Amino acid sequence: MKTARWFCAAALVGLVGLAVRGQEPPKPGSEHAILKKHEGTWATVMKADGKEFPGTATYKMDLGGLWLASTFETDMGGMKFTGKGFDTYDAGKKKYVSLWVDSMGTTPMLLEGTYDAAKKTMTLVGDGPDMTGKTAKWKSVTTMPDDDTIKFAMFVGDGKEPMFTVDYKRKK
Repeated sequence: MKTARWFCAAALVGLVGLAVRGQEPPKPGSEHAILKKHEGTWATVMKADGKEFPGTATYKMDLGGLWLASTFETDMGGMKFTGKGFDTYDAGKKKYVSLWVDSMGTTPMLLEGTYDAAKKTMTLVGDGPDMTGKTAKWKSVTTMPDDDTIKFAMFVGDGKEPMFTVDYKRKK
């Protein structure tokens, strides 16, 4: 609770500082438009360990159009799995950044990386918990070949094969 109060106080100080200096808050740019293409509801199929798990994902631009908020839900052999993500473009770092949390742990995954427009592919790397709870290196590769299809692959460590994949098809 103390952390929440501290965060609210820090946010308020930041807003007051912007108002006093007469600065405008940041506006979404062309990098955010790439994220905005994900907005909508998607039918998903997660593939892991030779099994397939159907699910649903929803994406919505939020917080002034600066953040893509996502929710992912599936049933993995009788176990409900839910995850939430927040993605944006950090103009200071000149990188996309991603925060992921889910129902399988209490440690967030933090990733950052770049978008290759020619390949329509975003590649992010960073740290997050592995299946044992220890910190591991992760890499996500997301390709959007058209407006209604997303191909996602998640790699752990130096793995050459993905730990799991998710195929997305936009619901109409």
